[in-house]
Amino acid sequence: MTRIYFMQLLKFPKIIGGFRFSILKLCLICRSMGIRQEKFAKQIQRDLGDLFQQNRQKWLGGEFVTISGVKATPDLGLAKIYISVINVTGRKTVMENLELFGKEIRMELAKKLRHEVRKVPELAFYEDDSLDYVSKMDKIFEELNKKQDPKEE
Repeated sequence: MTRIYFMQLLKFPKIIGGFRFSILKLCLICRSMGIRQEKFAKQIQRDLGDLFQQNRQKWLGGEFVTISGVKATPDLGLAKIYISVINVTGRKTVMENLELFGKEIRMELAKKLRHEVRKVPELAFYEDDSLDYVSKMDKIFEELNKKQDPKEE
């Protein structure tokens, strides 16, 4: 979102609060909020990774899970956590367990973040299916290459 806003700033100078800011100042103001969100999201990702390793049997049913990304809202009140489940058979169970233990996970996260933030964000878990998409695209490209190889020879 920051990049789109940056491109709009290049095309149309803005007037904010009656003052005309230069494009550079607006970009720095806009980017500083993004950096704060990114740092906060990375911290949550690290801490949740540690918590998932410690409580893997209880929360995840022993499945191997990766936190592929975390996005925080500008007010840092909500964190969207994208989970990649490696084992194809246990996806639904893992997502149900995460929803079931969501309050406990947030409480454990609060213990880790207690000196860094005033309020621990709400956690929303989403399944990240980008690995499935990549493998599907790889299969399609392999099939296309196999079809083209006999024609070349």
